[in-house]
Amino acid sequence: MFVKQATQTARENTWDKKVSPFPAFDQLKSSRSTYQQKSPDTNAQPSKLDKIIVRGGQELNGVIPISGAKNAALKLMCAALLTDEPVYFENAPNMLRDIQSQTDLMTHLGCHIRRERDLMAINAGPVHSQTAPYDLVRKMRTSILVLGPLLARFGQAKVSLPGGCAIGTRPVDLHLKALEELGAQIKLENGYIDAKTPQGGLQGAKILFPKVSVGATENLLMAATLAKGTTVLANAAKEPEIVDLGECLIKMGAKITGLGTETITIEGVPELKGTTHSILPDRIEAGTYIIAAGMTGGTLKLQNARIEHLSAAMGLLSQAGIEVEQSDQDIIVHREIGRILGVDIMTEPYPGFPTDLQAQFMAMLSLCQGAGMITETIFENRFMHVPELCRMGADITVQGNSAIVRGVESLKGAEVMATDLRASVALVLAGLVAEGETTINRIYHLERGYEDIVGKLSACGADIRKA
Repeated sequence: MFVKQATQTARENTWDKKVSPFPAFDQLKSSRSTYQQKSPDTNAQPSKLDKIIVRGGQELNGVIPISGAKNAALKLMCAALLTDEPVYFENAPNMLRDIQSQTDLMTHLGCHIRRERDLMAINAGPVHSQTAPYDLVRKMRTSILVLGPLLARFGQAKVSLPGGCAIGTRPVDLHLKALEELGAQIKLENGYIDAKTPQGGLQGAKILFPKVSVGATENLLMAATLAKGTTVLANAAKEPEIVDLGECLIKMGAKITGLGTETITIEGVPELKGTTHSILPDRIEAGTYIIAAGMTGGTLKLQNARIEHLSAAMGLLSQAGIEVEQSDQDIIVHREIGRILGVDIMTEPYPGFPTDLQAQFMAMLSLCQGAGMITETIFENRFMHVPELCRMGADITVQGNSAIVRGVESLKGAEVMATDLRASVALVLAGLVAEGETTINRIYHLERGYEDIVGKLSACGADIRKA
């Protein structure tokens, strides 16, 4: 479980000779027709421009390719730390700022990473540091998920307490308590989590999460793959991204059962190996474009998208008057001219309605016939988009963790400020249907989670540009 000095020295000598850490990358690239159909600049860094300008009133018609799921890709990158062999990811959302932030962190740890278009390869063999510093971790809360893999493989990890969107406290105490149940010795000092394992490494245990936590489930799932004995995660999260992570770990040699249920069982193994894994499509991106079609009218084909990952939203979308159907690997979305009907939603852990679609639904309901109520149960501070939507003419009243949205005849273009990732895309959706021009500031939030949203919407008729 621990890296032996002689083996580490031999690996370092190999990289000194500049032998490719990714011998299969070019072969994988040339064998994939979908890769060759991608535009040549999909690994370009997001623009430094900080505004998006939208002129509303255009119907959306056309095809939008759905990228690999950000919320899966970031965790899969952490999983690559569990092995000293290369791990290859297909359908990777390489243009996202969050992917770049995670790349920076893992490169700091010593990983070799290669990204081209929708392919990514990570070789964590040469990892030389188990410290994730504040300057890198503060950009994104998902960085906390290097803790479990580093601790499991190396027996130690020092990770800064994380940052990210200001949409709630999202404490990491569930992660730390559960790792302690596996035998980890953890101290919090100077803003860092300092964790070590006893001489024998992590030991399997039965862990009952006091509440459902996606991040804690993922961290413990990864850590337990290299623990000795059996680990049972009870009251585990069920998100498709967790299933995707588990399936990748199984390909790497992990022994896991119960994925997608509230009880996951992991039999620890001595080591994991490299593999190739295709990242599942981003259900939140797909849901966002479904809502965009519902708001603007027209017909969209969303390539590489799965309705079954949005089951809780499908009934509500149908009630609101939006037609959604699966066609092979694609989703077809259509709405005839006419107003959206008001519906009530409540965010819940999967398979309930996703909190990451709450802001987009609110933008849609702002134009509904009648009214709708939105109740947020996941994060306590996720209504920061309300004042900005109200600047555009929306009629929204917040009462505690609920918001009453009374539909208005039309929204008006305005200058607004993005406060977090999903709030920013909700403002873009509002801009697509508002009268006149809407300017959305601080779009770096948007570029954390949506690949080329301007290009994708423009290709379907939207009047949208960066400025």
